[in-house]
Amino acid sequence: MTTANKKELTIEQTNELLKVLKARFEKNMNRHKNIEWTKVQAKLELNPEKLWSLDEMEQTDGEPDVVDYDEKSDQYIFMDCSAETPKSRRSICYDREALESRKEHKPANSAMDMAAEMGIELLTESQYRQLQQLGNFDNKTSSWVITPAEIRKLGGAIFCDRRYNHVFTYHNGAESYYGVRGFRGWLKV
Repeated sequence: MTTANKKELTIEQTNELLKVLKARFEKNMNRHKNIEWTKVQAKLELNPEKLWSLDEMEQTDGEPDVVDYDEKSDQYIFMDCSAETPKSRRSICYDREALESRKEHKPANSAMDMAAEMGIELLTESQYRQLQQLGNFDNKTSSWVITPAEIRKLGGAIFCDRRYNHVFTYHNGAESYYGVRGFRGWLKV
């Protein structure tokens, strides 16, 4: 995916990713009213490291799409918009500390570590709820979200999902992991 260990896509990979992102953008205009694709693409082309991160989101089944524009920073906000939590990011615990605390049956990775490796961030609970305003996500799965420090310090972590046409926030031990729980990320470009 990278060239010479750099977090950069080849020209072919860049063109393919831009095609995929443009098609998704055009198919889901309700997610980004009043945002023009040409401006988004121009911003993407100036930020190869962000393109690499978006490709990581795409390769792990996140289906990233533009969901907002931050006027202050002049940046577009992408979030994972897959119907369920991304398939390739499930069965993971919350963070490195939780991963290391497991003595047996350790998951392959943690949500926080995977996000950092991809150059993205986990959604906050507020961002998760914002995403749910754009569609129905996680009807069968759940997603870890950024956990407040006071909860994490006590060994817990929080996650969200959508059931019964409502968005719920729950808690679990940070070291827990399930086949239907992963994480959604976001990125500013």
